[in-house]
Amino acid sequence: MFGILKFILKLLAWLVALSLVWVVAYRWVNPPTTSLMIRDHLNDVRIYREWVGLGEMSRHIPRAVIAAEDSRFCEHRGFDVEAIEKAMERNKQGKKLRGGSTISQQTAKNAFLWSGRTWIRKGLEAWFTVLIEFIWGKPRIMEVYLNIAEFGRGVYGVQAASIHYFNKPASKLSRVEAARLAAILPQPIKRDAASPGRYTKRYANRIAGRTRVVANEGLDACVWK
Repeated sequence: MFGILKFILKLLAWLVALSLVWVVAYRWVNPPTTSLMIRDHLNDVRIYREWVGLGEMSRHIPRAVIAAEDSRFCEHRGFDVEAIEKAMERNKQGKKLRGGSTISQQTAKNAFLWSGRTWIRKGLEAWFTVLIEFIWGKPRIMEVYLNIAEFGRGVYGVQAASIHYFNKPASKLSRVEAARLAAILPQPIKRDAASPGRYTKRYANRIAGRTRVVANEGLDACVWK
């Protein structure tokens, strides 16, 4: 029994060390792939991707995803307790299921893990979220998020999405265009940023309006430090 416990503790120590090395490496090395990209590759889907730094993006795009996905991005340390509580209450009431995942949590999942709702995956997501908040900081989290997020079938990152939908680099995105990209993030396969359906267009318009609040109230200030 003691031997088994010793083996488990050693295994856990190795896994913790490996995760630390992995996260530290991605602090400076751009993630070469993700589980979603591997999935597409295995399904013979052509991958479109081009990494760009934060300074090469229009400021409208980080503001748009903050407005759409995580308005308290600069305030929390990876987990938005208030959003989680609201999501749980909404789900208890039988309304449309919504999560409380922050941009940090989504980045941790996209960069290191796989899609799914198992407790093991969620636990690992929480662990990696803590690590990237501590080791990376907000600017790097946002940069990685915007470069590996799925924006369509085989389309990954804001640069590829900007060219795919609007035939322009991410540095030239307008506020409305950035809002449309943010609007398709929840369902990137079903939604189209260039020719949005009625719901997506309305949602994008709301996001575009919120980006003004993000800018005016400095809700994106941590991104540019």
